Amino acid sequence: MNTNKELFEDAPVAKAVSVMAVPTIITMLVVVIYNMADTFFIGQTNDAMQVAAVSLATPVFLVLMALGNLFGIGGSSAISRALGEKRTERARQISSFCCYGSLGLGVIMAAVFLIAMNPILNMIGASENTIGYARQYLTYVSFGGPFIMFGTAFGNILRGEGAAKESMIGNMIGTVTNIVLDPVMILGFGWGVAGAAIATVIGNMAACVFYLIYFLRKKSSLSIRLSDFKAGDRIATGVMAIGIPASLNNILMSFANIVLNNVLASYGDNPVAAMGVAMKANMLVVMLQIGLCAGIQPLIGYNYGARNIKRLRQVYRFTGLCAVVMGTILTIVMVVAKEGIIRAFIDDAAVVEAGIGMMIALQISGPVIGILFLNINTLQGMGKALPSLILTICRQGLVFVPMVFLLNAVFGLNGVIFAQGVADYVSIILSTVICFTILRKTERGI
Repeated sequence: MNTNKELFEDAPVAKAVSVMAVPTIITMLVVVIYNMADTFFIGQTNDAMQVAAVSLATPVFLVLMALGNLFGIGGSSAISRALGEKRTERARQISSFCCYGSLGLGVIMAAVFLIAMNPILNMIGASENTIGYARQYLTYVSFGGPFIMFGTAFGNILRGEGAAKESMIGNMIGTVTNIVLDPVMILGFGWGVAGAAIATVIGNMAACVFYLIYFLRKKSSLSIRLSDFKAGDRIATGVMAIGIPASLNNILMSFANIVLNNVLASYGDNPVAAMGVAMKANMLVVMLQIGLCAGIQPLIGYNYGARNIKRLRQVYRFTGLCAVVMGTILTIVMVVAKEGIIRAFIDDAAVVEAGIGMMIALQISGPVIGILFLNINTLQGMGKALPSLILTICRQGLVFVPMVFLLNAVFGLNGVIFAQGVADYVSIILSTVICFTILRKTERGI
């Protein structure tokens, strides 16, 4: 049975962070490879319209992952705090609630996407050249909604009890399955974007099977039994308080991508395809730092629940240093290898030319963007719902969306591609001020 008390309370900070964060970083690396693989194999069709269609449809897919994170990140935070308070039964009730909540909402969202397919396609900016491909992709992804949400949720839930390695294995099983199936279904069977979507759904199903086996073998201190399901006693509200800001971050990312794609589409389909490739490549910088910072969230939550603020701050400082070093190295790699990376995805001169400039623009916040994710995950781990909500809305909503329109009006396409970097720096500064203020108040309150 997994408790990890020694890791949470007594292990050296560097060891505790590495044990919790390295599996999550590896998970994110595999996710990045999976996302790149989808785009890479579709790019091998040499059809820029299929690449653009997947870029347009990706924000809708991210909504399913966002709602999975509602239960996953919200549940993980609540579970780690409950374990820090020595309330094991409550942790079991929380995990059971997240299990059936994610599955139930997954079924509802699948029905919504299938019924409202035409309005969704119009909303995401599909053109007459891309709408058919986007419809194929979203139809198959919709049927996989319950599996995508459950798999996303429980990859995080397991980390809540310190089972970072098992969480990593589940994610890797799903992602490797997807990557292996991609060339077979996209190129071998000639299914194109439909093949990519089918491979994605099967991969998520494989991850779900692993998590079910993990619980059935009774390796966890948590539960997915219906008899342990409980929504009252502030369980549902506790999960939602952190889960909603966390999922809203992903939903706003989807909304921001839809806005961005619609603005880019006014310049033609090639800029949409180019930004899709550039953003997939930039995921290496962003997702690895998200993995680092999400990995330490249970450490933050446990020590906050145990009122050990000194250790909490040590974890925070060490992780911040790691984030800046990692971000700087990854940014240098992206800038140096920008053209080769773009050409690896698609051999289209117009798309490559546009993609190189977009790659550079997306890297301007790379060295320090990890600080933003560290602050957000620290606040989520401490159960500070409102501050994390403010930061979420700031980065992808209050700053980014206005910047897209403002920079487009002033500088045209060249301005649009720098909107994310501007939003990132504003959010980093704001998040640091808020996080430091709350940590100081917490120390004074003990």
